[in-house]
Amino acid sequence: MKRKIVIAALAAAALAGGGTATALATTGDDGRGTAPRADVSVPDDGGVRDEADDRENDRDDDREDGARAASAEVTAADALAAALADTPGTAVSAELDDEDDDGDRGDGDDRRERAAWEVDVLAGDGTWHDVRVDAVTGKILGSERDDDEDDTAEVRAALKGTSVDAAAAARAAAGHGTVTSVELDEDGHYGDGRPAWEVETYAPGKGEREWRVDARTGKVTADRSHDRHDSRDGEDADDAHGSDDD
Repeated sequence: MKRKIVIAALAAAALAGGGTATALATTGDDGRGTAPRADVSVPDDGGVRDEADDRENDRDDDREDGARAASAEVTAADALAAALADTPGTAVSAELDDEDDDGDRGDGDDRRERAAWEVDVLAGDGTWHDVRVDAVTGKILGSERDDDEDDTAEVRAALKGTSVDAAAAARAAAGHGTVTSVELDEDGHYGDGRPAWEVETYAPGKGEREWRVDARTGKVTADRSHDRHDSRDGEDADDAHGSDDD
C-alpha cells in the first residue's frame, strides 16, 4: 500500500510540474524490496498552450470592452464634466468599467455589472477623489476620498502650461471609436518629458486601440508602445514606434 502511495504522488508531481519524475524502489509492508517503476513524463508543448490561452484571454477582454462600449450612453467627456460638477478640481483620468456593488444601487435598479465611469479628480486643496458616474444615466453613483495617491506634485507640474484637459483629449480621440479610458502620462512618451493623455478607444471590427493626445497641442497619434499584439506578432522595436495612424 505504501509503495502505491509513493508512486501516485510522484506521478502527480510530474503532471503538475510538466517534468519527469522517477519512482524509486521502496519497501512494501512485508519488508521485501520492489523493482523501480518507469518514468512518468509529460511532453513540453513549447509554450503553445500558454500562447493559445493568452489569445483567448485577449479575445475575452475585447468582448468585454465591446460590451461596455456598446452599453455606454454617456461619453467620456460628459462623464468628466459630471464628475467635476460634483467634485470641483482637475480630472486626471477616467475609465469605463463595470459598476459592481452587489446590485444595491439605491435607485431600485438591481442589475449588476452595469457600465460606469471611474473618474479620478485632484481637488484644489490637494486631496484626491474617486467619482463614479453611471454610464447610462450620467448620475453620480458616489464619490470617495482617496488618500493613497502620492503624485500630486508630479501631476500639477505636468499640467502646468498645458491647454488640453482630459475631456478635450477624449473628444480629440473620439473619432477613432468609443473612448473607454483617458489617463494623464506625466512623464511623456518614452520619458521625453512632454506630458500627454493616453486614450483607449473601441470600435467594432477594430477592437481596442491606444492613442496619445499631446497635452499642449491636442495632436492625436497612435500609441503602439503598449500594444498587446506586438509581442505576439513578433514586431520589432522600430515598428513599435511606428508612424501616425488614422
